[in-house]
Amino acid sequence: MNAKKHEVPEALLASLLADYKKPEDLIGENGLLKQLTKLLVEKALDAELTEHLGHGKNELVTNAAGNTRNGKSKKTLKGDFGHLPIEIPRDRHGTFEPQLISKHQTRWAGFDEKILSLYARGMTVREIQSHLEEIYGTEVSPSLISSVTDAVAEEVKAWQARPLDPLYPIVYLDCIHVKVREGAVRVKAVYLAIGVTMAGEKEVLGLWLAQTEGAKFWLQVVTELRNRGVQDIFIACVDGLKGFPEAIEAVFPKAAVQLCVVHMVRHSLNYVSWKRRPEVAADLKRIYQSATTEEAEQRLGEFEAKWDEEYLPIGQSWRRNWARLIPFFDYPPEIRKVIYTTNAIESVNMGLRKLTKNRGSFPSDEALMKLFYLALRNISQKWTMPIRDWKAALTRFTIQFEERIPQM
Repeated sequence: MNAKKHEVPEALLASLLADYKKPEDLIGENGLLKQLTKLLVEKALDAELTEHLGHGKNELVTNAAGNTRNGKSKKTLKGDFGHLPIEIPRDRHGTFEPQLISKHQTRWAGFDEKILSLYARGMTVREIQSHLEEIYGTEVSPSLISSVTDAVAEEVKAWQARPLDPLYPIVYLDCIHVKVREGAVRVKAVYLAIGVTMAGEKEVLGLWLAQTEGAKFWLQVVTELRNRGVQDIFIACVDGLKGFPEAIEAVFPKAAVQLCVVHMVRHSLNYVSWKRRPEVAADLKRIYQSATTEEAEQRLGEFEAKWDEEYLPIGQSWRRNWARLIPFFDYPPEIRKVIYTTNAIESVNMGLRKLTKNRGSFPSDEALMKLFYLALRNISQKWTMPIRDWKAALTRFTIQFEERIPQM
């Protein structure tokens, strides 16, 4: 496309800005931008009507139906500029359907996105209302905000049912506890599956609100992944979730179920004061960075000897979960690195936990799912690069799982 075609002449710009002295002259309530928007929109609507009728204003009527202009109707649009009064041309037969601004439109394009963006950051309806009034001088009713956010519910359903890739080398499963008001406040578990694609990119596979506990729920989640197209998972990193390893193995029998090292370390450090955490974390690192299972067990023994007196539950927890931790040592360093990398799940955790902290509790399950979906959409937009060290890991995956990688 030729960019010159759409350039605004310098003389016109100089003329428009001749009286410009302060920002309000340009972007204020009665500023130039708002006036120009009004003029351009009305001019475009008039051009649309000319196209519809086949003749311009005061020109000979050429359409077979004898349809002509019939005055104008007034409408006020709400948008980033506050309120914008617009005059919309009408035709005598009422067949004109404007494209730029549809008949029932009351908000300028982009305004709904502003509402969703604020909602996704954890703002309540009242806070959004106050913010829009303060920043844009626009009074928005709570029912309008609710209707905009309610429209996301269908988007959530479509997203949760979308087809998935046939293969995810790694899938992380995480859990966040939130409060929902159902008469009384109840604590509910929200589960999140994050897959790493063959290109090394992170993808949120789904979001589930657990209504029941245990293996039955997990079987439902894993079966859903299968029904949406997932045929194989090399490594499933889980958070010690009861019933999940068995469900994964039932649906994806070749998958290796690995207790997530990131979660183990996080849970372990919950017992430790902030002052001692760096030292304890360094000693735990010596365990999971060992070259072999034997060396790791030796390092665990050393950890227990050093820390059992102060933090007995840590050593006990690692011993209790040892069988689910040691599959990790079957893999070369390149694969281990991407299994225990914290970036894949920690950034998501941080973002969602911040939201739940801001909100306190949610009025319903649907409100919770809407907000988490929008927050995840924001978070995942920043995932523009493959996870660190992915190329080396993929090379090792290709060697280790050669017969399970689809042929291109």
